[in-house]
Amino acid sequence: MRRYRAAIAAAASGAMIGAGALAVVVSGNAQAATAALSNNWYASAPYDMPLDNNPPNLTQVLAATGEKAFELAFVLAQNNSSCAPAWDGGGSTVSSSDAVGSQINALRAAGGDVSVSFGGYNGTKLGQVCGSASATAAAEQQVINAYGLHAIDLDLEEPEYENSGAIANELGAAQILQRNNSGLYISVTIPGTSAGTGWFGTQLLNEAKSLGFTPNDYSIMPFDGGFSGASSQISALQAFNAILTGTFGWSAATAYAHEGISSMNGRTDSAEYFYQSDFQTVLNWAESNHLGRYSFWSVNRDRQCNPPDNNGTLSGTCSSVPQNSWDFTKYDAEFAGATPPQSPPPTSASPTPSASSTGGGGGGGGSCAPAWNASTAYSSGNQVSYNGHNWTANQWNYNEVPGGPSGAWNDNGPC
Repeated sequence: MRRYRAAIAAAASGAMIGAGALAVVVSGNAQAATAALSNNWYASAPYDMPLDNNPPNLTQVLAATGEKAFELAFVLAQNNSSCAPAWDGGGSTVSSSDAVGSQINALRAAGGDVSVSFGGYNGTKLGQVCGSASATAAAEQQVINAYGLHAIDLDLEEPEYENSGAIANELGAAQILQRNNSGLYISVTIPGTSAGTGWFGTQLLNEAKSLGFTPNDYSIMPFDGGFSGASSQISALQAFNAILTGTFGWSAATAYAHEGISSMNGRTDSAEYFYQSDFQTVLNWAESNHLGRYSFWSVNRDRQCNPPDNNGTLSGTCSSVPQNSWDFTKYDAEFAGATPPQSPPPTSASPTPSASSTGGGGGGGGSCAPAWNASTAYSSGNQVSYNGHNWTANQWNYNEVPGGPSGAWNDNGPC
């Protein structure tokens, strides 16, 4: 899931990429004294890369949309090897005086706030290199202290997602942070499937149950897995609700209160399309079922491309669908309870994806999708090229050669 965001961050930076006062406060850090927003804002915070993908001015986005909170992504292991927190896994650890800190201060001065997301797709996560839950918590506490955070997100994706030790470290760390930082809002974000989430997702929930850890919410990402429009996402959320009730013994209403969605605006990595109307439909459903969180990837992409359909290709800095700037962020503000300023309708008609924009069709002759990689885990709907053909995964797989005996890939023809 969300492969493309990490790839763009790597190209751009040279690296892979609640309410209440905090119990731990850094002396002299004015950020730590900032009052928390109400939890509905952290639950509505859309993702933003503050150092990559043409970062937007978040104070301007706040003014244009009414959205007060943003999910800053991603903190990884320093140099992708050290148990120390760094933006995009770079060489410098986080600091209240760094470029991100200045953005946070400006946003807070305008009445907003941030949550910080640990993880993402690719890169080395703190849970992978820190030797224990306590060591992982200590590294993540540095970020809470540096920016005076009231909210964090654990975006648990590949390859950490398949590493039971790393997941135990991350969930154990979150439990420690929850105990040591009164009122800290914690979201856990995991890949979504048509069945709600996959085998690794259910294992993650079982680990949380064994620890006795309950975050504010568990969110799934219902995209990049053969999804199509709002109805497919709602179906996945309903299936995930059943998983939560079965795992934790919650009622459906309690499960929805601890459940969330993190979508992707416009064109996804897998050439799925989610338009403004899809976001509105899911928002209506989420509000009627009192869903706990409503977010999306990403504010960096919440702008119109030139041309609007971006010639049927994916971008980290625009959505590849006709839109006004910040159209999708306004749905998050609505979820939080705000009434966003009105925008005129986009001027261009919605594009129809072509065979070439989806990585080639059965007739062949389209452009080649990214090359298959034996060390990458793929989900249903992911597309690759191999031996001059495009292929689409029909199930989750790892190190399964396209055309091999496992039958995990469908042949889309020559490219």
